[in-house]
Amino acid sequence: MKNLKILMTACIVGLGLLSFTAKDHDRNISQKMDVSSVKGYEVGDEAADFKLKNIDGKMVSLSDFKSAKGFIVVFTCNHCPYAKKYEDRIIELDKKYKAQGYPVIAINPNDPNVQPEDGYQQMIERAKQKGFTFPYLADEGQKIYPQYGATKTPHVFVLKKENGKNIVKYIGAIDNNYDNPNDVSEYYAQDAVNALIKGEPVKMTKTVAIGCTIKVKK
Repeated sequence: MKNLKILMTACIVGLGLLSFTAKDHDRNISQKMDVSSVKGYEVGDEAADFKLKNIDGKMVSLSDFKSAKGFIVVFTCNHCPYAKKYEDRIIELDKKYKAQGYPVIAINPNDPNVQPEDGYQQMIERAKQKGFTFPYLADEGQKIYPQYGATKTPHVFVLKKENGKNIVKYIGAIDNNYDNPNDVSEYYAQDAVNALIKGEPVKMTKTVAIGCTIKVKK
């Protein structure tokens, strides 16, 4: 009888531990699902402001650009071959449209522990090497890219200021040929900004971003 009581007690404790472990496991899965199921912005949504560290060590927000009419927000990075192919074109977008009220804001969404080439010091070196004319911000903690719904590098979000709000007007690729700028026939981001400057509706509001997956710590 004594042995039976000991056995029953052990079974009850074991079931309790199993239940706790199962609940803990389910909670971990739920947390992962919550992160992976972030919907991100759609065209017409208001994009929330952020405060991220620039390569010069200063914190940058969209609200800092008082005279801007909108923004060309580009999620990009150092290591990705697609991002590298687009660097000169991103610089050209900034040079062309910053004076017209639509500056480029580049954000590196990758976790440097997963991809060391995308570390903060490497960002500084890359920006200097390429002569970036725009802020290059680190999404430390990877909190901003899920809000936007960025999935690739590069991934573009064109915003327009409307009544003090940053409204998403275009989401997707920069153009239709990552490999060779001379073979581009559709300039998605450029066409979107041109339309906004003219006060016209954007014809192509969403395309599929082509690039590397964003590197997230597992």
